[in-house]
Amino acid sequence: MTMWVFGYGSLVWNPGFNVQEKVRATLPGYARSFCMRSIHHRGTDAKPGLVLALDAHPETECRGVAMSVATAEQEEVLAYLRERELISSAYLEKVLEITLEDGRQVEAVTYVVDTDHVQYCGNLELEEQAHIIAKAVGGRGPNTEYLYNTTAHLAELGIEDNDLEWLVRRVRGITA
Repeated sequence: MTMWVFGYGSLVWNPGFNVQEKVRATLPGYARSFCMRSIHHRGTDAKPGLVLALDAHPETECRGVAMSVATAEQEEVLAYLRERELISSAYLEKVLEITLEDGRQVEAVTYVVDTDHVQYCGNLELEEQAHIIAKAVGGRGPNTEYLYNTTAHLAELGIEDNDLEWLVRRVRGITA
């Protein structure tokens, strides 16, 4: 059985594992947003940044990418993803049904935000998000890099995200 991983943020441009097949996909019932404070990768305890997470919203969907993993590498990839994504337990690992661009429906390992976790910060205004992202830096670099890379790679895939595009323009204005 093929293992699929759903990417909607940094996994889109930096999966960190060998991808056998990469296909645009849609996950119903979730929205991509900067709703998680980052204290490791894109910020610190003293000055948290923001990272994207999937927040449950029954009336919407998130467009991203599905990446398949070779059978022989599945255990190694899952261990890697858990180390990367579950570093502070702010994400929950779920296996959710997604629809691939060609109509196939598959189950994919997906990381969604734990709304009960202290790092959850849903409903921040875009302006506040922009100011946080413009200034935060963490172990994997500036928060701006995360925003710019994610938005650019989604655009290359033909995936529009109006909030991310607005944030790019606003953050560039703040940092200019």
